[in-house]
Parts: sequence; C-alpha cells; structure tokens
Amino acid sequence: MRIRPVAVVLLGVVCVVGGAVGAVRARASAEQSGVRPAAGASDTFVIRDVRLFDGSEVTERTSVLVRDGKIAEVGTRVRVENGMQVIEGAGRTLVPGFIDAHVHAFGDALARALVFGVTTEIDMFTDHQQAAQWRREQKASGGAPGRADIVSAGTMVTAPKGHGTQFGMPIPTIASAAEAAAFVDARIAEGSDFIKVVYNPRDAFGIAMPSIDEATLRAVIAAAKARGKFVVVHIGSVAAAETAIAAGASGLVHIFGNEPPPSEFGSRTRAAGTFVIPTLSVIESATGTAGGAALTEVQALAPYLTAAERGALRTSFPLRPGSTLRVQHAMDATRQLYAAGVPILAGSDAPNAGTAHGATIHRELELLVEAGLPAAAALAAATSTPARAFGLPDRGRIASGLRADLVLIGGNPLTDITATRQIEAVWKGGIRLDRQPAPTTANASQAIASGAISDFDGASITAAFGAGWQISTDTMMGGASEAKMELLKPGAAGSAGALGITGTIKSGSPFPWAGAMFFPASAAMAPADVSKFTEIAFHALGDGREYQLMVFAAELGNTPAVQAFTAGGEWREHVFTLKSFGIDGANLRGILFSASAPGTFSVAIDQVRLR
Repeated sequence: MRIRPVAVVLLGVVCVVGGAVGAVRARASAEQSGVRPAAGASDTFVIRDVRLFDGSEVTERTSVLVRDGKIAEVGTRVRVENGMQVIEGAGRTLVPGFIDAHVHAFGDALARALVFGVTTEIDMFTDHQQAAQWRREQKASGGAPGRADIVSAGTMVTAPKGHGTQFGMPIPTIASAAEAAAFVDARIAEGSDFIKVVYNPRDAFGIAMPSIDEATLRAVIAAAKARGKFVVVHIGSVAAAETAIAAGASGLVHIFGNEPPPSEFGSRTRAAGTFVIPTLSVIESATGTAGGAALTEVQALAPYLTAAERGALRTSFPLRPGSTLRVQHAMDATRQLYAAGVPILAGSDAPNAGTAHGATIHRELELLVEAGLPAAAALAAATSTPARAFGLPDRGRIASGLRADLVLIGGNPLTDITATRQIEAVWKGGIRLDRQPAPTTANASQAIASGAISDFDGASITAAFGAGWQISTDTMMGGASEAKMELLKPGAAGSAGALGITGTIKSGSPFPWAGAMFFPASAAMAPADVSKFTEIAFHALGDGREYQLMVFAAELGNTPAVQAFTAGGEWREHVFTLKSFGIDGANLRGILFSASAPGTFSVAIDQVRLR
C-alpha cells in the first residue's frame, strides 16, 4: 500500500531532489527521444481542401501550398503542379503550430513538445547556457527540425533564497532596487529574450519563501523597458497581481486562484495593456486534481507518451490543508479577463506535477474553453496571441510568407476543442516530423546487474554502483530542515560500519524532509533498470521515530511513492517490495531515507540492497 505521497515539485519549475543538476541539464538529442524529421519531408507540398484556422479566422475549405519551409500560398485556387506532394485535408483542420507560452525546458523537453504539435516553447527559467546553445542551433542552417524552437527568459529575477533558488542550480539573486539596472544588464548579456520576475510577497500556494519588494519590482521593470525588453511577472495572489500590473508588467505568467477576482480586475488589466498566461493546468494540479490523467487515456495521444510522461500526468500537488486555492477562482478570473479584452495566452508550466511537455497544451486549451473562451479564441491563445505578445512575427499564423509551422488535426476543434488531440501530422519549418510511438519500456535506463548497494564497512561512504549517496533536504522548497551523514561503527549484525543520518526537521516547507538519498544510475536522477529485483531491503536503528522510504521512478512522474518504517533501539531488517511503490523497477531514479516529523532525529541504516 502506498502511503502519504510527498510532492517534491514547486509551481513554476520542476524540482530535482538531491540537487541533481547533471540530470536536469542533460542535453538529450532528438534522436535519443525517438523524434526525427521524416525522410524527404522538406519537399514542396500542398494540403488540399482542408478546414483552416489561420490564427484568427476560420475558412471551411481551402488549400495551403508550402515551399522551402514557408507558406507560399493560401486559397482555393492553389495550383498543384506535376509531381507535387498532395495531402488530402478533407474532414481535417489545419492550425498553426502551437506555442506553449509557459514552460521550463530541460533535457529533451523541446523534442518531446514537438511530438504533440508544439512548435515553439516560451521558457520561463532554464540554464541560460543551454538556452543559448539551443538558440544557436535553431538559427543555423537546418533550424533544428526535430524539436520545438525556444524563446527564453534564461535566469529569473528573484530574491536571495527566493523562488527559483531551490532547485540545485546556483543562480544570481537581487536584494534591492539599487541593483536592478546591473542585474537586468547581466541577464541581457546572458542572452535573455525577455525578463521574468518572481514577485510573491504573499504566495497563495503555501510556499513561504522570500520575495523581492515592490520597489525592486518597479526598478527591474523600469530597467528592462529602458533596454527594450518586456517583463513578465510570476505571481500567486490577487494582491501580487494587482501590484505587478500597476508597476507596468508586460504580462502575468500565472493567474491567482486564492480568491475570486475583484470586480474591476479585468478592466484594470486591459487598461494597463497587460497580457495574462493563466496556466490553469498547473493550478488545477495545485488543488490536488490530476486533470492531465485523462490525456493518458486518449487513443490518439497515449502511444506517444513516455512512461515518465504518463506518470507525471497522473500526479498532482497535494492540496495544502486550509488552502483557499480553487480552480474556479482562476477560471472566473480568466473569464473576466477575456471578457474585458485582455490577451490570454495558453501555457502549461510543464514539467510540473500533472503536466508534460507538449501534451498538456491540449488540456490547457480545454480548460480555457471551460473558463469561457470560444474555441477559436482558445486556439488563438496557443498560436497567434503568444506570437504577437512575445514579438514572433514569423509564426503563430498561416499566411503567405510565414514559417510553415503546422498541425493537421483529424477533426474540428472549432466545435470540440478536444479534437486538437487527434494529431495526424506536424510540420516545423515545412519539415514533417516522423512521429514515432514512445518506447513501451525505458530502454535508455542503465541496467543494474548486482543488487548490493552499500554495507558501509569501508573508510568512506560509497556505493557498489550508481552516483552514490547525497544529503537531500526541503531547503529546495523553502524549508530550513538540516541533515548530515557519517560513518558509524559497528553496523548491523556486528558488521564493521553503518551510515548515520542526523538532523532537524524545521517548519517552513509544506512538505518537510531531510535525509540521505541513493542514486542508482551513473548520473543523479537518471533512470536505472533494476527490474530483475523485486525488493528493497535494509537494516535500521534509531530513536524510535517513524521515517520514510521515498522511491523515485520515471513512471511516477515528479512525485515519489512513500512507505513508512520505524527505527527502534535495536537493529531490525526492513523489506519493501517494488510493487508496493507502484513500480516495476525499470526506471528507478532514487531511494531516499528521510525524516519528516518536526524535531531532531537520529537514524542509522546498513546493508542496503536490492534483492
């Protein structure tokens, strides 16, 4: 039985436990992701007699000619020359390639997004060096046809120990308004396409972390605009949203869900010229609802989802006790904003709990329609509106001279928005993607032959395989818990040594933890195939407290499965089956021995093994 799932993901960016920066920064190629352009896909072609949504208007029957990666002609009189490839569009709908206006791109995110029709991702925080490399490659000859393009803020603007500092990636922070100009200059020098600011003085999601003050917010916005950069602001409450709008924010990258919108919120936002990316999918997840789970059952999507994506879509954030966060509040605010004429942009906030790159844009479109947007407006929110808001004039529409970023849909999303999931073809820059089903198993996992992990009998803390042991605490989620590990003598059953883990669980995080984590693959948080084993076994000795054994695996998404054990005054062996965590072992990423109850703790473990 799985008990007390503990989320280790924060609204705004995926949280990698144990500071597993190497895994987060993994530069997986399009080929490794099973994504590649189709052979001969760059030829001139015509999509004939198709229903067209061009980014704003609908034409029930027309044809589109593509040549040299661009849209050459649109109309009923498009001439089909001898030998030209013809794609029959009758009964189908052609839309611009989707633009996901709020993601965090790491690893193979861009390649995975393209599989589901997202041809451009607007990134709100990633490694700026990786973003720079992606930009160079997409501007080079060929244009990186096997993955979505990226437009990125690079490093977010946040306070010391504020949101964004907790994910194992050291980033610069800003402490005062006087630093604003230099701070913005540094981001521009790194290549930031726009500036993203975190302003969370009273966060509604229950994460108590420092925030910049209003003076610093205003100074950053002013400095960015003076340098020709627009500024988007991460908010989590009505008060923060209204302050950001009054300060001159170009856009809000979440909508609030902590209370209903004030009656004049929409009109004030419209008057300020601010656009909004509601990210309803992740707000839904933050209320404890796994709204993305339905995507894993869609026949047209399911074969293309990896095990990790299926797991992520089936998870959610646990709803914090006493939380006032409600999806309905967020939807009411979105409805009011749309009615007032505020530009609404579709953004998934992938890869947070309950989301996956590419796939979640289809859930976001559905939620926007539920919030009151007509289907055409929802489609515009994922195509022409973000292209306009982020200054991307070559995409987001289907018109002569623009990039041929296209998605052919087997149905009519103008009458049923969920038809966007019936993807029949994806083109980026006129090159058709060879959409291959995802592997049914994680064949990239590192196979593990021997189950012995650590006996702690040597002179240092080592493991027989994998990336070894590392302290992990809730400081990456704004907590203050502490832990350390050291070798103790003797160990269980008279052995030479054991691993001692001591520390203190302190308040400050909604999901407190502190302990020692083992990574089974050669890189932290990379998957290892331990499916030849069925159990995790270890000996424990401690202070009589209850502890947690937390297991991380690709099929669990970003949320670990948890089992409890008690460490008493005598050595005792504990055995848990992999099945009890809901995994088969093909994609094991980590095993964490953790305390969670407030106060000091002391536990020792020994003879840790798979069997």
